[in-house]
Amino acid sequence: MSLSTKQNQYLRGLAHRLNPVVIIGNAGLTDAVMEEVKLAMNHHELIKVKIKADDRLTRKELCQNIITECQCHHVQSIGHVAVFYKAGDCPKISNLLPPS
Repeated sequence: MSLSTKQNQYLRGLAHRLNPVVIIGNAGLTDAVMEEVKLAMNHHELIKVKIKADDRLTRKELCQNIITECQCHHVQSIGHVAVFYKAGDCPKISNLLPPS
């Protein structure tokens, strides 16, 4: 299931006031960082991740790895910060999404 434009807009608005929950450092996407991303995603549904990589292609690859590992949606990326969304088992945000 992909997000509609309206749903994506709504999630971007919610993510505006969030702080990054996970920070990916120079070591990249290690197993421990990936577990932390999964835990944060299950708990919050909508998370910001700060990626400390200078190369744009590296940041894009890391985002793709997170999307495939967590089966989540990429909401937006601005600079070194990316926003991801995955509907949780106990919905907090997903029941507030506008219809697609």
